[in-house]
Amino acid sequence: MPNPFHMAWFLQGSSVQAWGEPWTGNISEEWMSPELFLDLARSMERACFDYMLIEDSIYIGQNWENSRDLFLKSGMSVPRQEPSVVASLMAAATRHLGIVPTLSTFAYAPYLTARIVGTLDQVSGGRAGWNVVTGSSDYSAQNFGMDKLPDHDVRYVMADEYVSIVRQLWGSWEPGAFIADHKTGVLIDPAKVHTIDFEGKYYRCRGPLNSGPCPQGQPVIAQAGGSEIGKAFAAKHADTIVAAPVGIANMKRYREDIRTQMVAHGRNPDDCKVLFLLSPIVAETEDMARWHAEQRAVAAAKTTDLKLARLGWVTNIDFSGHDLDAPVEELTTNGHQSSLTNFIQRAGKNTLREAIIAHSSAGYCVDVVGTPDSVAGQMGEIMQEVGGDGFLIALGDVSRRSVATITDGLVPALQQRGLVRKAYEHQHLRDNLLAFEH
Repeated sequence: MPNPFHMAWFLQGSSVQAWGEPWTGNISEEWMSPELFLDLARSMERACFDYMLIEDSIYIGQNWENSRDLFLKSGMSVPRQEPSVVASLMAAATRHLGIVPTLSTFAYAPYLTARIVGTLDQVSGGRAGWNVVTGSSDYSAQNFGMDKLPDHDVRYVMADEYVSIVRQLWGSWEPGAFIADHKTGVLIDPAKVHTIDFEGKYYRCRGPLNSGPCPQGQPVIAQAGGSEIGKAFAAKHADTIVAAPVGIANMKRYREDIRTQMVAHGRNPDDCKVLFLLSPIVAETEDMARWHAEQRAVAAAKTTDLKLARLGWVTNIDFSGHDLDAPVEELTTNGHQSSLTNFIQRAGKNTLREAIIAHSSAGYCVDVVGTPDSVAGQMGEIMQEVGGDGFLIALGDVSRRSVATITDGLVPALQQRGLVRKAYEHQHLRDNLLAFEH
C-alpha cells in the first residue's frame, strides 16, 4: 500500500474560462461575483485538499497575430481579478484549506508582498502561502513602466534577493513580541521587533513589517521551478513545488534532483512537497471516460489557433506565422522555459498541428483516465513509482460539474484506498504539508 499523498488545486484562468463549455451555468453573466470560486474553495476543503493555488497574470494576451482580439473574444485568461482579494474571500469562506495566491516579483514591491501574505496568514489563522513567479511576458512588464522583463536567469537572481527580504520581514517580529500586558500598558515589546536593513544589488528594504507577526512564523512559499535555475531556486526557497515533467520517469528524476539540491542547501528534503500537475478524466464508466478523453483531442483539432495562442501566451511566442504542417522547429523563449521544453519534448518529430493537438489533449505529466476507482488506483501506482509527494489538480474548466467529478467522485475513492486524508490534522498549512513523509 503506497503512503498517503498530498492533493492541491491549481486554479488557472479566470472566472469565465469555461463560459463556452456545457454545464457552466451563467458564469459569463455573473463573472464579477466570487461565488463560483468560493464554492470551489469550499469543495476543496470538503475534500481535504492541502491548498488552492491561485494562478495569475497581469496583462491581456497579444501573442497571436500581434493582436488582443482572439484573447478577448475567447475570454482567454481575461478578465482576471486581483488574486490577493480573491484569496481573502476564500480564506473567509473556509477554515482549514490553505490559500496560496500568486504575486509577481516584478509587479509587487517585496515589502508589499510580505505585508499582503502576512496579513492573509493572520486573517486565515495560519493558512496562507505565496506562489513566487518572476513573470514571463514583456506585455506585463510594460504595464508597470518597463520596456521588457529582464532575461530569464537574471529574473531568478533578482528573485533570490526578493525572497530573502520577504522572509526577513516575516521574521522581523520575534516570537513573544506581542505581549498585551494590561498592568504595564505595553502591547508590543520593542526589543523583539527589528529593522532588517537589507542592501542588495537589486533591492533595498529597511523594515520592520508593520502588519505584525504571522501565525505560521513564515507563510508557505510555493514555486514552479522547471528550468535549471528555476529548480535551483525552488530547492533553496520553496516549501511546495508545482512540477510538470512529462512521464513517470521524468517525474521521478525531477523529484530526486530537487531533493538532492535541497540537501546541498542544508535543507531536509522532506520539508518541501513536490506536487505534480495532473488533469484526470473521471467518469461513471471506462467507456465514458475514454469518450471524454477523445473529445479533448477532437476539440483541440477544431481550435488549433486557440490552443496555439494559449501556448504562446504561456511561452511568450507568437505561433500565428508558423507552418502548421511543418515539424516543430527550434524554439527559444524568455518566458516559461519549462512549458516550452515540455511541448518540444512531447512534439518529437510531429508537425506543429499534430503537436499542439497532442499537447492540448494531454493530462500534463501523465494521462489518467477512468472511473473513480480505476483513476485512484492509477494515481496510487504513479506515486509509488515516483516516490511522492502528491498531485496538483488542474482541469480545463472550473464548472461545478467538472469539479464534482474530482471532489465527489475521485476523492472518496482515494480515501477508501487510504491514499489521501479524510480530515485535516492541523490548523496551519505548513503543518498539514509536513504530513506523509516518504
